[in-house]
Amino acid sequence: MVVGQGWKGSRMTLLSLILREWRHHWINALLSTVGLTIAVALLVALRMTTGAAERETRRVMRDLGFNLRIIPKTTDMDYFWTHGFSDQTMPESTVRTLADQSGIFVTFNHLTPALEGRVALAGASAILTGLGETIVSPHEGRQPMGFRIKPGEAFLGHSVAQRLQVKKGDTFELAGKKLRVEKALSESGTDEDLRIFTSLRDAQAVLQSPHRINEIKAIDCLCLTADQDPLSKLRQVIETALPEAKVLQLRTLADARARQRQMAEKMAAYATPLALSFGGTWVGLLAWLNVRERRAEIGLWRALGHGSGRLAGLLLGKAVLLGLLGAAAGFALGTGLALAAGPSLFQVTAKSLQADPQLLWKALAWTPLFAAIASLPPALKALADDPALSLRAD
Repeated sequence: MVVGQGWKGSRMTLLSLILREWRHHWINALLSTVGLTIAVALLVALRMTTGAAERETRRVMRDLGFNLRIIPKTTDMDYFWTHGFSDQTMPESTVRTLADQSGIFVTFNHLTPALEGRVALAGASAILTGLGETIVSPHEGRQPMGFRIKPGEAFLGHSVAQRLQVKKGDTFELAGKKLRVEKALSESGTDEDLRIFTSLRDAQAVLQSPHRINEIKAIDCLCLTADQDPLSKLRQVIETALPEAKVLQLRTLADARARQRQMAEKMAAYATPLALSFGGTWVGLLAWLNVRERRAEIGLWRALGHGSGRLAGLLLGKAVLLGLLGAAAGFALGTGLALAAGPSLFQVTAKSLQADPQLLWKALAWTPLFAAIASLPPALKALADDPALSLRAD
């Protein structure tokens, strides 16, 4: 930019100076905008895909089942491991007592009361599992785990369904109570193939244990692996919140869930500063080259009496406006990339991946500030130089 063309006294507005600056140094402005656009796009795409990965992880881990079993403390553990359920019961209200404890959902979630026992069916035995209403944190909108069972309905394990020769919509009788088959489950290769899942009320009626349960199924929210000793923390919480019970952890499921969550968190923790470093370095380097290229010009402005505040406004104002452009373009690019890659990356929760307006406002607020900070060292260097030395250097 030539001084005579670009600086016509104080009457020229700062915005006009910046726009002229862009026109005469458009390559530098374009490269700065590209750098900011790429950085914002990476951050937006990362934030959207990280959120989708967390939802995908919750859904996949939810399908694996509960990883905590809370049973009466007086349970005979030999009986428990032999039969697969506790020989003792506790009041059905116990689950509400646990849920009402302050801060309990920081450690436990998806609290589901259950009553289990063996029943005779078609000349053999089966495991009856009655499930009550799941309690989740009141501050969450997550769907409860597992399937919801209405009174009078039953979900049959694979072996039980084959034994009875029934399918969806058929009815069968269990201890004098008629139940309709809602679903015959696929073969699992576990004891679930011998289970009959009903509502808690139906199971209590069949097992003649009204208002009683012998287990609370749950998942842990600590997301710690075995080497981080989550079980001792879980037991400390239960000892305080529900002294009459004890907690068992299905370690394999808990470890799988914890490692998946920790992997997603580490990915975000690594990629975010990487994108910020890229954007900051790119913008700062271009600003430095721009100031260095125009050192004599800046020196002449200062020699003519133009103040440091106006020069700083020009240098940093350019960075702010470039930041706004980069934020808008980066949000559009990042959102497009995330939406395009989502269906192949997140097959379970792809439909929940949507453009987030909050990310746009955050980008518009923080990117100009980020660009200004990255441009600040070169600007301060230019203002600190002696005008005479700058002109002599030219």
